[in-house]
Parts: sequence; structure tokens; C-alpha cells
Amino acid sequence: MTAHVLIVDDEAAIRRLVRGAVERAGLTVSEAETAKAALEHAAREGCELVLLDLGLPDRDGLELVPLIKAMDRAVIVLTARDATAEKVAALDLGADDYVVKPFDTEELLARIRTALRHRSANATANGQIAAGRVQIDTLAHRISRDGEDVRLTRKEFAVLAELARYPGRVITHVHLLRAVWGDAHIDDVEYLRVAMRGLRLKLEADPANPVLLQNEPGIGYRLVVP
Repeated sequence: MTAHVLIVDDEAAIRRLVRGAVERAGLTVSEAETAKAALEHAAREGCELVLLDLGLPDRDGLELVPLIKAMDRAVIVLTARDATAEKVAALDLGADDYVVKPFDTEELLARIRTALRHRSANATANGQIAAGRVQIDTLAHRISRDGEDVRLTRKEFAVLAELARYPGRVITHVHLLRAVWGDAHIDDVEYLRVAMRGLRLKLEADPANPVLLQNEPGIGYRLVVP
């Protein structure tokens, strides 16, 4: 069954550009130019993914992110707002990804494919994820690389397990710090950096050029999976 993508943007030219690229990729497309129409489409048509502009005429797009996520739709924010604070806010609200205009259509399609692959909670239902040469089993509390067990500290494992809950998504610093160290340490980003250095040393083929555990500067980290 072909995946259904909803494009939400008040600029007709942007909708045409995105629609052409998405349809060429073999996906079904719907459009909405207001927040009200976007919520109606997302609820009625059962789309799998929403490409969401933030500058809508009737409502700030950030307010729509948790509402659409509550419908079990993937959300990629597609906007001209490039401030780090906006990216962090959208991701903390549950957005699966954040793409800044102007954008490369091939990169956008790659991000759409990634979001669709990891939309289903079934991907992590049994706690097992394959990320390149690394196998993650959060239920058995076991990590292996090339078939060999890898010993992680408690905090390293907790960070990796949290990233594994949302494969392919950027998880913000605040989210990870709150989940692993608690609310009292949401500003202690150095704790997270230390844990990430340890994870990369143990899991990456080249820790100086990480492929598995990628950094989004000033925002957070992403566990990259096929």
C-alpha cells in the first residue's frame, strides 16, 4: 500500500514543488494551507506523514506538532525558520525531523523515507534494533558489535536505549538529560557529552567520524539505522 503524505504550507509554489517530488517518489499526496485544514486532513485521511510548515496563517505550526503526533502520524517540519531554538522546540514537541527552506528535494525524500520506516512502534516493540554492525537489545540489556558483547556503563546504556526508542529521530539534549539524569540536570550537557564519547569509542568504527551516533549541533543526537 502506498504511503500517504500531507503537505501543509500556505505557499502554493512550495506545495507544488514538494508535491511533484513526493509523487515522483511513488507516494500519495494531499495538501492543506491552514492549520485547521491540516488537522482535518490528518484526522480524516489517515495519512502516515505530515510535512508541516510553521508559518501558517491561522495558527503557529508548532502548536500542531503534538496534535498530529497524537494521531500517530510522523511529522517533518519544513520551514524557513532556522533558529536553533525553533528546531529544539519542534523536536521536543515530538517532530520526527526538521528541514529548513530552501531544501534539496532528494535530501527531503531521504528524510521522508527514514521517517516512514520508523513510524511504526513495531520497529522497537521487542526492544531489538540493528544499527549497522551494532545490535541493540534493550530488554536483555545487551549490546554487541560484530557479534561481540560490548560493556557499557549504566549511563551509556541509558542514553543509547533512549535513542533506540526513536531510531532515526533527533533527540534533544534536554530530552536525553531529563530521561537519563533527571530534571535537576537538564542543563548539564557535559554529562551527555561524556556518555556520548564513551559510546562512540565502544561502538563506532571511527569515533572521530561517527556514523551510528550523529550529532545535530546545539540540538541533540540521532541514532542512525538502515
